[in-house]
Amino acid sequence: MQTDTTNTSPESIKAAAIVVGVYAGGELTGAAKRLDTATEGVISRLVETGDIKGKANETTTILAPANVATDRIVVIGLGDREAMSRKTAFEAAATAAKSLASRDHGTDASFAMLLDEEWPVDLRESAVAGACVGCVGQDLYQGSKSMFPLANTVWPESWDKTSIQSGLILGDAVNLAKRLVNEPPSAIYPETLAAAAEQAAGEAGFSIETWDEKRLDAERCHSLLAVGRGSAKESRLCIMRHMGGSKEDPTIALVGKGVTFDSGGLSIKPSAGMLTMKCDMAGSAAVIGAMYGIAKLKLPVNVMGVIGAVENMVGRDSYRLGDVLTARNGTTIEVHNTDAEGRLVLADALCVAVDEGADKIVDLATLTGACVVALGEDIVGVMTNNEEWCNDVKKAADTAGEAVWQLPMSPEFGEQIKSKVADIKNVGAGRWGGAITAAKLLERFVDDRPWVHLDIAGPSFLDKPKSWHDAGGTGVMVRSLIELCRPEA
Repeated sequence: MQTDTTNTSPESIKAAAIVVGVYAGGELTGAAKRLDTATEGVISRLVETGDIKGKANETTTILAPANVATDRIVVIGLGDREAMSRKTAFEAAATAAKSLASRDHGTDASFAMLLDEEWPVDLRESAVAGACVGCVGQDLYQGSKSMFPLANTVWPESWDKTSIQSGLILGDAVNLAKRLVNEPPSAIYPETLAAAAEQAAGEAGFSIETWDEKRLDAERCHSLLAVGRGSAKESRLCIMRHMGGSKEDPTIALVGKGVTFDSGGLSIKPSAGMLTMKCDMAGSAAVIGAMYGIAKLKLPVNVMGVIGAVENMVGRDSYRLGDVLTARNGTTIEVHNTDAEGRLVLADALCVAVDEGADKIVDLATLTGACVVALGEDIVGVMTNNEEWCNDVKKAADTAGEAVWQLPMSPEFGEQIKSKVADIKNVGAGRWGGAITAAKLLERFVDDRPWVHLDIAGPSFLDKPKSWHDAGGTGVMVRSLIELCRPEA
């Protein structure tokens, strides 16, 4: 998306559409007032009749308005003025962009996004990111596209170009993660996921090291390798680095689960449960997207990204129930369910992060259906061994406008994963608390580093579209991770 600012009066802007905002109760923003005056009260009359209420993300399109240069005015509801936040600004701009992207305006068309010229810097950045994300869908392989990304947008002159550019980087980072999730598993498998990370590194300017299976074996990543044994696709592990801070500064590690397709292995999933399992690498996609954004923004922080990439398939060498795996740190794990594979991949990836110098860790994984049962499809589950670090992560998510909720990590859940054969087993004692028992397993591999586990199973993939987002991959937590790595976070 190309972006610019404009000092042209709204009624004189020659654009395919002009987007203006209206707050709850019908309060018009500055640009909306000027267009209302130019069109002899079209917007205010719609407010009076109740057709425009200013409800958050309510969209009204006025076609061929009189006395203005644009073909259409899109009025987007902003909700309560007092409740405006990065979240509401992101969603409002994304809703407007998604509405405009439903038809092909041509590559030369421009769109004036004049939501509210008085917004502070953080809301401006979020709005630009939202516009970038909202107009991009999952129609990667459709001959006749269903969405047409906005090629050119202009923003109020009062909006500084720095916040516009950073918003564009945020949007591109989210869209990178979305695209990786939306690609079919025939296109994204461990080797090509690693290649995508390498491409992102080249574009954004961070370093990357990729381990193949021979290196993984030499590095004792036998838990990760076991999961990929049944696949014809070789496993990979990537270590990405953005060293923007000083040598004395701590290193934050972002660790992502990268199961590029999850059949369940020998504990095979039913067909319906397997259909969207291309999204089981959403944690790794989020890490790649976040590393891209962090490097592009040149944040003064030391960040390491580690992704473990495998394909969990049924083959003649599939790992079996009853197998005992030895992870990189020497912990032995008895396999009770081959569909509880993500934690086995993360076990080694977390060990690598520790051994490579991580001072603080955040891992992301589409880890458990139990977390979706507990928190629904819109909230990320948070578990930790360090409340101070957890509070930093939750604050970053709250600021970015992504919903998270902390779950307990009581010692009793750790008792449930004890094995009679090995040190631990890869599932708990029963159905209950499955998100927490999975986290307790991961805790065994962080070597007491401050660590936060994010179970993104619910919000990582939308079965149905929202007003501000197409169905498919969401790029959840990319903005939160970038916010976490900003100096003020």
